[in-house]
Amino acid sequence: MNQYGVIRLTTNHKDENAKQTEKSLIPKKYTERSMVEDKQEARPEDFLSEEDIKRAELIQKRLARRAQRAPKSPNNPEPKEWLAKDWSRGKIADYKAYNFVDGEGVRCSIYVSGCLFACPGCYNRVVQNFNYGIDYTEALQNQILEDIGASYCQGLTLLGGEPMLNTNILLPLCQALRDRYGHSKDIWCWSGYTFEELLVDSEDKLALLDLIDVLVDGRFLQDQMDLTLQFRGSRNQRIIDVPASLQKNELVLWTNADGLPYK
Repeated sequence: MNQYGVIRLTTNHKDENAKQTEKSLIPKKYTERSMVEDKQEARPEDFLSEEDIKRAELIQKRLARRAQRAPKSPNNPEPKEWLAKDWSRGKIADYKAYNFVDGEGVRCSIYVSGCLFACPGCYNRVVQNFNYGIDYTEALQNQILEDIGASYCQGLTLLGGEPMLNTNILLPLCQALRDRYGHSKDIWCWSGYTFEELLVDSEDKLALLDLIDVLVDGRFLQDQMDLTLQFRGSRNQRIIDVPASLQKNELVLWTNADGLPYK
């Protein structure tokens, strides 16, 4: 019974005229066969025009060619092959005060511009360009040092890009931090160089390494990517206690608050 008190009888069968009307509204290519009756799945050509299909095939071919041309592994420099004086343009991609992701505690993070490792799958690919971003200035350095002075800020983090190819920026900054705060503030650094490579590289890299407390080292390797790792992207990378390693002349891993190396 509907709202007007009229009882409407329903049936599971439509009359022939209704069937014909409904059929006329369905595109011909869908009435030539029943996908339900013959239990075949819908295909792209059932919904796309020939022009759309050709365009999709062309895009797939282009992507395949691009994948073949893409490097399969990062670049591997010889000792002292890449020098900051030859590559750095004195630019940074970003500066973030008081974040919680770039190392332990609350941190101020500076992202320098430029990297030559070109790791496939790099999460910050745009920053590989040495000309990307803004000029690093004395005013910005003073602001960073002021921000780090907050009682709740644990320290400074160096990222990129490649910090070791921007020592012209980071050496003065880190030295100024040590002069003002001593070791009450720590310095973390992410680098595509391994610890061992830095030990035999240029003097400016060694000088910056000597000011760093924690180094996360090594290229990002896609075939070793592991999203469960803390502070790292791939299993080859290590979190290194730099002062202890330099003092003992052997690699010492950084330990967490429980005295255990990060997993």
